[in-house]
Amino acid sequence: MSLTVDQCNLLLDILDEKNIKNHTLEAISNEIHKKFHNSDYFKVGSCILMLLQNDLIATTEQRLTAITVLYELYRGESFAVTPFAGVFIHLLYPPEQHNNVGAPKLEYPGQLPRLTDAERHFVIQLIAEVSKDLLKKTAHQVLNSDIPPSSEVDFSAIQLTVAEKQSVMPHTSKSGIPVILSLPDKNPNKDEPEVHIRDIAVKLATGENAPVNQVYKPEFVTLAPPLLNCKDELVWLNPTNPKEHLVCYDATMCITDLAGYEARQLMNKAYKATLTLPQQQQLLTELERVPKLVYHVGLTPPKLPELVENNPIVAIEVLLKLMQSKQITEYFNVLVNMEMSLHSMEVVNRLTTTVDLPTEFVHLYISNCISTCETIKDRYMQNRLVRLVCVFLQSLIRNKIINVQELFIEVQAFCIEFSRIREAAALFRLLKQLESGEVGFLTSFTSTSKTKLDG
Repeated sequence: MSLTVDQCNLLLDILDEKNIKNHTLEAISNEIHKKFHNSDYFKVGSCILMLLQNDLIATTEQRLTAITVLYELYRGESFAVTPFAGVFIHLLYPPEQHNNVGAPKLEYPGQLPRLTDAERHFVIQLIAEVSKDLLKKTAHQVLNSDIPPSSEVDFSAIQLTVAEKQSVMPHTSKSGIPVILSLPDKNPNKDEPEVHIRDIAVKLATGENAPVNQVYKPEFVTLAPPLLNCKDELVWLNPTNPKEHLVCYDATMCITDLAGYEARQLMNKAYKATLTLPQQQQLLTELERVPKLVYHVGLTPPKLPELVENNPIVAIEVLLKLMQSKQITEYFNVLVNMEMSLHSMEVVNRLTTTVDLPTEFVHLYISNCISTCETIKDRYMQNRLVRLVCVFLQSLIRNKIINVQELFIEVQAFCIEFSRIREAAALFRLLKQLESGEVGFLTSFTSTSKTKLDG
């Protein structure tokens, strides 16, 4: 995971003071992308980070160029998820800023350099992507540009993403320190030859055991757990009395659940087309035989409208068996909001006469039916749907399933709007009978109320 000697020398040549003097930051970044393969970008970034941490970059211009290259390595990707996003957060918000007033600044291995005001302003603009022309300048021009009075940008989202990534790391990795420690010689011997910074960088960044990517982690020593006493645990391996141990074989192992498989296959067909009478009877028989099978046939709330339109009888039986499910409210919501049709009214009507549905569900479905009738453009389809809704409402009222007083105004307005239709006029008369308190209508059905739901 380290650069070769040639690669390291190439990187140092690009970051050389003479090279960056006459090239823009954009040109230098493009040169990095041309000279290195994308599989080497992490190695290049790690080497640049090592140079920054150990003060192996001579000038401020070189440092600014190195930081720019570190950012540009992963251009085009979301900055918050790039490997070196945390480095930029530390550059902008160094840990020593959190010290108490008057306390000495923190010094620790691998500490990143403190940025000048010009560098910090540039890095903020770089991360915030303020301008595409930001990299058209040389490092010298950037450092000598005017700094606006306020250049702060909210990077809390990036900080949160970086913190979340670090939170999943083991505590040992977060407790490590670099194995490279700076030890400046306060009393250098002038007789010894001066060690060139470039030579140090090459030795640290290359080789099989290069320390550039290594950290020292504390070793957590734990006691070995005691051995388990297997005296009683493994008695079955060498039974003393064979008659006390009988071999029991599960006869149901490896036997395919054909009934469940066929039920799922039939349900998949039921979403797309009408089942034949034998298929429908087979599916309902299996659901009745194994009540919990209804939870394993693949029905979900989004699939309910297709089942209702193609096989309403199956939909009714399935919903009745799902009444104790935690998802039943979701199924009701889908049924209420699906497009009104003969089959949906058939399903709702059957459910209301079989179980106690939530009042708000029934009222919402009625309002949806009335709204659909009022907004449909086709006159023939409108008349047909109005007749169906009127017969449906009469059935609910006569069976005392709904309290019509709660919907009186809405239903009455519906009847007046479609008074030209015979069924609407009959429903209006029924409402008036209820309003006047007349009795006896619950057992006397008019010819209109005997109209079938299929129109």
